[in-house]
Amino acid sequence: MESLTFEYRGGRALAAQPAPVLVGVVGSGNLEVLVEPAPLGGLCRIEILTAAVGFGATWQAVMDDVFARHPLADLRISINDVGATPAVVGLRLDQALEEFAGGAKP
Repeated sequence: MESLTFEYRGGRALAAQPAPVLVGVVGSGNLEVLVEPAPLGGLCRIEILTAAVGFGATWQAVMDDVFARHPLADLRISINDVGATPAVVGLRLDQALEEFAGGAKP
């Protein structure tokens, strides 16, 4: 297992504090994503625990893309990955962040 952490600044907090959201399943080729509000001084922190060791640059590229599409602040995202492809990771994060924001724009 490998643990990765990414942090992003420059996002905007949602006007309301949404409830935490959990999507996905911990299973082969899939992942579980927990999105929750957190007082992080404007940061978006993404913590990843993955079974696919040695793909840090790929994770960085996927997280950069997700943050560009969902620039949120004061947010913690926890990912438990069991070998999901980058496309599945991006789709699960889109699902989780859209459900978390409930259609609200930052």
